[in-house]
Amino acid sequence: MSEKYPDGKFMSTVKVGEKGQIVIPKGVREIFDIKPGDILLVLADEKQGIAIVKNEVFKEFAENIFKVQKNPEEAE
Repeated sequence: MSEKYPDGKFMSTVKVGEKGQIVIPKGVREIFDIKPGDILLVLADEKQGIAIVKNEVFKEFAENIFKVQKNPEEAE
């Protein structure tokens, strides 16, 4: 049975395999355009949980932070 969620939304459960691996559901891969070979960043906080982010998205975010730190007058 397939649930229909609003665009950009998805919910599912995944089972952790013997090697600690999970499969990212197809719906999530489609939303975030995750392809084989992509590098993902795993962020974890014991109290808040786990987040998985495409590495290039986080890298761009971090680069923008450093750019603003070097030139605060250019901040929007």
